[in-house]
Amino acid sequence: MNMKERLQELQEAARRQIQESGQPEKLNDVRVAFLGKKGELTSILKSMKDVAPEDRPKVGQMVNEVRSQIEEMLEECKTRLDAKMREEKMKAEYIDVTLPAKKSRIGHRHPNTIALEEVERIFIGMGYEVVEGPEVEYADYNFTKLNIPEDHPARDEQDTFFINDSILLRSQTSPVQARTMEQGKLPIRMIAPGRVFRSDEVDATHSPSFHQIEGLVIDRNITFADLKGTLQEFARELFGPETKTKFRPHHFPFTEPSAEVDVSCFKCGGEGCRFCKGSGWIEILGCGMVHPNVLRMCGIDPEEYTGFAFGVGLERIALLKYEIDDMRLLYENDARFLKQF
Repeated sequence: MNMKERLQELQEAARRQIQESGQPEKLNDVRVAFLGKKGELTSILKSMKDVAPEDRPKVGQMVNEVRSQIEEMLEECKTRLDAKMREEKMKAEYIDVTLPAKKSRIGHRHPNTIALEEVERIFIGMGYEVVEGPEVEYADYNFTKLNIPEDHPARDEQDTFFINDSILLRSQTSPVQARTMEQGKLPIRMIAPGRVFRSDEVDATHSPSFHQIEGLVIDRNITFADLKGTLQEFARELFGPETKTKFRPHHFPFTEPSAEVDVSCFKCGGEGCRFCKGSGWIEILGCGMVHPNVLRMCGIDPEEYTGFAFGVGLERIALLKYEIDDMRLLYENDARFLKQF
């Protein structure tokens, strides 16, 4: 049998099997049997070495023609089978247009985002600008320029995520204040929100990654009275006009004098309840007058300029404002919890 007859028989066999294929799966088996790597047509191409050199172009053309015809038959049959299956599916299925449509689930802002936007709105209304800084920070900005020497406990590797001796994941957003002061553009009125990292175990009130909002004011003749007035106004805007504030002496390396700030419980009005543990007060932030050493290290003359700084945990605001008793709920992405906000 010559090559032409062999190709004709192969084409006829393919046509017959394609016509007998009643399902797409069987049609694919036919494609593999004739056109696959181990198919009939491929084996013919491998036997081309036995064809005389002068006849190879003609035989090659014949093989390509047969391949094209088989592919065309396969495509026509596939189109016909698809149309038949679609028609049968349309007959078997129907749509009840009287059923209510599926509601689209549209997301919304996270409780942290809602709280942050409210804090930003309050301080922008008081003339502050919002400044951001890097989360991977130099130890010089995270500690040294904030009056925290090398032997300070805050630099302990068990408390802070160090990348190497001089680079770490920032443990507070205060480095943004140092970077802003270094620019020398005075006066300064800014808040610096952002994510921070500390080596804490995860529980209801702690997380190795959380958010802080730092505030800084640097100008001539800034006093502790300015700090108190600012935070009193902030507390009233955030928790209600009847909110009172209380300042308790504390220690922070980068401020002197320093204080912790409590607000009157907005649940019981200061009378004492479960929410405030019966004290009538809730601690919300730390603050103080910027330490002269910090001003000097950032290139500002403490004899001419003074300032105050404060820092509050964003999660703490969200937990208090929305009466959430477990910080982990903010990060577990449980839609049943988040959709309440």
